[in-house]
Amino acid sequence: MYKILEKRELNPTVTFMSVEAPLVAKKAKPGQFIILRVDEEGERIPLTVAGYDREKGSVDIIFQIVGATTAKLNAKAQGEYICDFVGPLGNATEVEGVKKACIVGGGVGCAIAYPVAKELHDLGCEVTTIAGFRNKDLVILEKEFEAASDRMFKMSDDGSWGEKGVVTAPLKEMLDKGERFDVVIAIGPVIMMKFVTLTTKPFGQKTVVSMNPIMIDGTGMCGGCRLTVTDADGKRHTKFACVDGPDFDAFTVDFDEAMMRGSMYAEFERHAREETCNLLKKAEVK
Repeated sequence: MYKILEKRELNPTVTFMSVEAPLVAKKAKPGQFIILRVDEEGERIPLTVAGYDREKGSVDIIFQIVGATTAKLNAKAQGEYICDFVGPLGNATEVEGVKKACIVGGGVGCAIAYPVAKELHDLGCEVTTIAGFRNKDLVILEKEFEAASDRMFKMSDDGSWGEKGVVTAPLKEMLDKGERFDVVIAIGPVIMMKFVTLTTKPFGQKTVVSMNPIMIDGTGMCGGCRLTVTDADGKRHTKFACVDGPDFDAFTVDFDEAMMRGSMYAEFERHAREETCNLLKKAEVK
């Protein structure tokens, strides 16, 4: 059992938790993830490592309440326990030798982007961050990003936070002016990562995306997280985000296939969440 050391609301749909997991904290690195079960009858869900404290033995997770399991997880209080908390899994984001990077985060994907930005900043890298949200009420980790960035662009769909527009706008402006980075790292909705890639590709700007599809076991056995990449010879290959990723060369990823696979269970997830929320409400009344 893994104790919840801290819990706080980042916005109405996104929650931060710090979990006591010393063995995971000992090995965790930015870009990796864990798989947890809330209780013995629960499903496994992957969540990115949003931070860690090796001395304290804690691992931070940030999750959006979108399905039944995240609703059950959010119902847990500080001091309560999570059944399973396995990791770290996946490959850490490659940061060695990176001197100048642009981190592009969209929505709750900023929870994954932040530890990467912080790690690069701590290593002396010049970090430019572009963060995008639908509106100011959904913003998370603003101060943390500011502290980890040499330059930060704030974008929102409605202009209520930073500038009105999409994350590709300041990115394209920089590239048009001749600015280049050792790497652009995009993390967020698949559609956002696709358009970041379409923006950088004409410039030959190295771009990495973090793919977080549906996962079950996190070891490559189930095949649920498969995606298709195309090599330099034009041959298509199946990769598994849990063991081959989650980071991939953006220019090789079939984003359209990934979006189609990601929407397969949307209706099922909606029904499961509604059912779980109703059960939690009944439990509160009792």
